[in-house]
Amino acid sequence: MNTDTACRIRPARADDVPALAALERRCFTDPWSDASFQEAVAAGWSFGLVADTDDGVAGYLIAREAAGTGEILNLAVAPEHRRSGIARLLLDAGLAALAARRVEEVFLEVRESNLPAQALYVGAGFRPVGQRSGYYRSPREDALVLRRDMVAG
Repeated sequence: MNTDTACRIRPARADDVPALAALERRCFTDPWSDASFQEAVAAGWSFGLVADTDDGVAGYLIAREAAGTGEILNLAVAPEHRRSGIARLLLDAGLAALAARRVEEVFLEVRESNLPAQALYVGAGFRPVGQRSGYYRSPREDALVLRRDMVAG
């Protein structure tokens, strides 16, 4: 892992939406719309985190919580910043924010073919609990559903 990339994790703001949407289009074949990012950043039930570098936005995480359950909705890192630890920093910060909201569990979906992301999530304590057939549209692919217990035991 290259840890040379210096970044700062901060809350996403409304003026980040164009950069988040542009990065989304670079990272995913079925990207969220600008409106989806605007809603996620503005809504009280969701939040965004941004990884800032000297070059601008290197990554982001979008999450939400409801009734004691958290969900990581989206996590992306610019291709040129991958394998630098930014995804783990974003994930750790997102989990800390969800813990502060007192969630008891956190879920996420990940493409079956995305082995690097699966390794990141398993390394952070997530475990497979199910599958969603045809969840991703472009290209069509199943999603693994992962869960992490947030209650210390």
